[in-house]
Amino acid sequence: MPLMNTATLARRGLRCVWILGLGALLSTNALAAEPERDEVRELPRGHYALPEEGNVIGENYTVTVEEGDTLVDIAREHNVGYEEIRMANPEVSIWAPYEGTEVKIPGRRLLPEAPREGIVVNLSELRLYYYSEEGIVETYPISVGREEFSTPVGVTKTTVKVKDPAWSPPASMRREAAERGEPAPEVVPPGPDNPLGSHAILLGIPSYLIHGTNKPEGVGMRVSRGCIRMFPEDIESLYERVPSGTKVNIIDQPFKAGWSDEGVLYAQSYPQLEENQGSFEPLINAIETVTRAFGEEQPPVDYARLRELVEAPDGQIVSLLQAASEEPTPAEPEPPELFEELQVSER
Repeated sequence: MPLMNTATLARRGLRCVWILGLGALLSTNALAAEPERDEVRELPRGHYALPEEGNVIGENYTVTVEEGDTLVDIAREHNVGYEEIRMANPEVSIWAPYEGTEVKIPGRRLLPEAPREGIVVNLSELRLYYYSEEGIVETYPISVGREEFSTPVGVTKTTVKVKDPAWSPPASMRREAAERGEPAPEVVPPGPDNPLGSHAILLGIPSYLIHGTNKPEGVGMRVSRGCIRMFPEDIESLYERVPSGTKVNIIDQPFKAGWSDEGVLYAQSYPQLEENQGSFEPLINAIETVTRAFGEEQPPVDYARLRELVEAPDGQIVSLLQAASEEPTPAEPEPPELFEELQVSER
C-alpha cells in the first residue's frame, strides 16, 4: 500500500487519516499462539467460550456504585459501552449516581447472525466481535460514525497496523474548526491529544480504521467520522493479536434472535440507525429474523413481546417463548393477528 503525503491525504478528504510516526513499523504478524490451557481456564476481559449449541454468551449481573463512580466508569470496567449502560439503567444518573445504587450490567448477549470468523462489527449494537481462536469469541463496545459520516456496511479486511500514529485532520474538519474560530493543526503528533489513541488498524476500505481514542467516555456512542473507536485497552489487546489480512464483516442488525443451549428462544433489539430508517420495516425484519432462528421448529412465540421489543428497543436479552419453561414444540401455531396486520399494511 503506497504511502501518501499529508497534503494528498487532506485533498482526498479522508475521515480518519494516519501518518506513520518515527519508528512506526508495519505489524503483520500476530503474537505466538498462547499455550494450551485447561477447559476451566479463566478467560480474559471480553473473551467467551462459544456455546456448543445456540448463540447466547455472557451473563447479566449487578454491581454497586462506590463513592466517586460514574456510570461511564462502571461501564468501561465491565466491558460495556455508553448506550448499553444507559439503556440498562434508565433511572440512574450517568455522571452522578448515588453511592450504593445497584447498577445492571448487560453482559448477556446474542451472537450476530453472521459467519463466525474474523471480526464482525454490528453497527446498531455498537459492538465488535472477534473470533480469535477455535472455540473463543471476544466482544467489545465500540463507537461508529454519526449520521452524516455513517460507517459503511460491507466485507473488508485488516491491512496495516500502526502504533503511535500521527493524525491529520481532513480538510472538511479543518474548515469547520476555522469557521468556529478554532483553527485545527495540519498534523496532530502521537500523544495524549491524538484522537486515534496509541494504536490503529487500517481497513481495506480506504480511509476507515479501527483505532483507540483520547476520549474513552464516548465509546459506545455514534460520535466518529466513520471509523470504529475502541477503549484504549481493548484496541491495544486487539492490535497485538489480529493478523493483517483478517476478514472484517461490517453488518447492521438492530434485531437479533437465537437459541440458548437450554432451548429457549431469545431476542435483542437495538435502536435502528437513523440513516437506515425507512430502508426496511423493523417489525417485518424482526419476524423474518425470528423465522430464520426457528429453522424447522415452530415454538409458541410471544408476538406481543416481539412487537414491544421492536417499538421500544433497549438492548436487553428477552425470551420470546410464551412459556420459557416449556420445551419448544414443532407444532405450527395459529397465524397471529400480527401477521394479518402486516399483510394488510403491505398491500
